Amino acid sequence: MGNTEKDIATLLEKRKSAMLGGGQKRIDDQHNKGKKTARERIDYLLDKGSFHEFGTYATHSLTTFGLDKQRFVGDGVVTGFGKIDGRPVALFSQDFTVMGGSFSEVQSQKISRIADKALEAGIPLIGIGDSGGARIQEGVRSLAAYGEIFVRNVMCSGVIPQIQIILGPCAGGAVYSPALMDFIIMAGTSYMFLTGPQVIKTVTGEEVTTEDLGGAAVHTGTSGVAHLAADTEEDGLDMIKTLLSYLPQNNNEEPAPIQTSDSIERQEKSLDTLIPDDPNSPYDIRDAISAVFDTGSFFEVQPDFAANAVVGFARMDGRAVAIIANQPAFMGGALDINSSDKIARHVRIADAFNIPIVTFVDCPGFLPGTGQEYGGVIRHGAKILYAYCEATVPMVAIVTRKAMGGAYLAMNSRQMRSDLTFSWPSGQIAVMGAEGAVNILYMKDIKEAADPKARKAEIIESYRQEFLNPYRAADVGQIDEIIVPHETRPRLARALEVLRTKITQNPPRKHGLMPV
Repeated sequence: MGNTEKDIATLLEKRKSAMLGGGQKRIDDQHNKGKKTARERIDYLLDKGSFHEFGTYATHSLTTFGLDKQRFVGDGVVTGFGKIDGRPVALFSQDFTVMGGSFSEVQSQKISRIADKALEAGIPLIGIGDSGGARIQEGVRSLAAYGEIFVRNVMCSGVIPQIQIILGPCAGGAVYSPALMDFIIMAGTSYMFLTGPQVIKTVTGEEVTTEDLGGAAVHTGTSGVAHLAADTEEDGLDMIKTLLSYLPQNNNEEPAPIQTSDSIERQEKSLDTLIPDDPNSPYDIRDAISAVFDTGSFFEVQPDFAANAVVGFARMDGRAVAIIANQPAFMGGALDINSSDKIARHVRIADAFNIPIVTFVDCPGFLPGTGQEYGGVIRHGAKILYAYCEATVPMVAIVTRKAMGGAYLAMNSRQMRSDLTFSWPSGQIAVMGAEGAVNILYMKDIKEAADPKARKAEIIESYRQEFLNPYRAADVGQIDEIIVPHETRPRLARALEVLRTKITQNPPRKHGLMPV
């Protein structure tokens, strides 16, 4: 066999080794846990035959702590380029069959390389995580390796979409790379924690591990760290495809429109009876969103976190739109610390990637209480104001019912640079609710009345009729148009069409100082 033939044989042998990761036994163990391998996940996610791998043969050269006996071709991560629905993407997929997917210096070099190329090419970066954390045997090398990834995440932020799906453990310093990305999806038996694993006691005295406390339900419902959860790996990978369909390749593009047969002239009569007669009765704002936008196009983000706000994406005439909405079905739609963070983040993502923002307003104000005040609701609420004021994409607000006090301002009022503001006839735009205002303005009148209770009820009803309607706000130009609810889709579609060519620039600066 000549030298060339030997070289080819060596190459093919190394390639075969890379394909097997940590070996067949480890692959079988992965399958027995109901998990796919790193390469199987890539094959499922990408268009068939589109994957081009880079860094296949990278291997560490360390000898400490027996590492010389644990050298695997590829070193536990698969990196390269491929296509999703015909769109180029860069991605990496950690291989748990290689030393538990532990993060190494070589892994960092491979991921950093692919992230740099993604940034230069202006294409999304997708991460598939399945790692037990830093490779302890490498000592400070593995810690420095994380730092290299973090700086790439920050440099890519707001320039190209970054999505990380967690399909196994994500522990220690490893949690900060996905935390620096735009969206986190958790699926299957995934969990995330910073300071475990360890056994701790709950308030009921039950002993649990941090793995139990760091699953998808915790991070999508309580901590707000993750944005979406899926029961299976396949469902989670499908979510990446759906999410990407609403996003552009980079911040210099707009999301690509899709064909739709849903006419923008469609009028949804159900909207005329959506708002209850009782101003304090709940209703589900998602019913309005689903009725207004292209049928079946609403994709909710963070549905289990801060349920008093609804955020997500939808389409109008096939074009992507970002949705922000108060949710009267939970806490009356009042704003609090968590919903403020949720709204502000989604506004900034939409603005970064040139996606118009539509805001549905039904909010009685900020949630009162010492817990909120001590937790910094002022600072968190200011994030919403900052995000809307900073945004330069087309923005339209629709007041469906309450827009009270500071919440009126926060939820994309005219002063927060809303381009157009509509209101339904049920809109109530005021400094505060009727009862609170009456208690202040008519205190003496009520006290001196023969029947204070009856007099108060009379004044409240009169105040509601006089002031809690959208016409006063329209009189002074704070509302651009009062529309019949069933007209919302065609009116909104035309507004977005007009605003599509909007050009607005903020003052030149290094960056603003958002209240974080």
